[in-house]
Amino acid sequence: MNEGTPQTWDERNIWRAGLIARTMWLLVFIAAFTLVPMLGDRWAYDNLHNPRIYELDWGRLLRQMGWWPTWIIASLGLWLTQRGANAALARWNALYLLAAPAVAGIVCEVLKLSIRRVRPETNDGDYGFRPWSDEPFSTAGLATPSSHTMVAFGAATALARLFPGARWLWYSLAAGCAVTRILAHAHFLSDTTLGALLGWSVGWGVWIAMKKSRPAN
Repeated sequence: MNEGTPQTWDERNIWRAGLIARTMWLLVFIAAFTLVPMLGDRWAYDNLHNPRIYELDWGRLLRQMGWWPTWIIASLGLWLTQRGANAALARWNALYLLAAPAVAGIVCEVLKLSIRRVRPETNDGDYGFRPWSDEPFSTAGLATPSSHTMVAFGAATALARLFPGARWLWYSLAAGCAVTRILAHAHFLSDTTLGALLGWSVGWGVWIAMKKSRPAN
């Protein structure tokens, strides 16, 4: 962050806090975004379903927020737009927008392999877990967390850092992506809320890791 730029609430209260405070924030977020939503997983599966969601234009649009190639295109467009004013900053911004959803997607695949909870329709809305003896290195059919949601929120967090005036728009699009995954019965509610939390965290983590090398405006 450049000198003189006001800190946001999350940076001031979470990322700048001490280790104990950050641990407490983590526990609160895990409860709010994973344990509490698990209480609604069954209800969401029984009541929120649209098997044709991806036949609708808006459904397809929102799903693409969680598709990493979308952010390759967006990063290229960002670089092409900003390079004339500040070439070094344009490269950094484009790389950040590219890296945040990419890292979110990679982290998600590792977590899916570790948690191994299968998709809701596999057991008609009941939880099920794939044994390690069955396809130990394949994430096909695994649900937790939602990769589309993680990628979408990783990208939304990056956009919120780069263009804070429209942060509500970026997060709304990411949330819409998550909703389509629930409506498609591709994920439990808690898969998407956990994915949102982790995608946001990864987006911030990549920002913190990269910001010292960010050129001045």
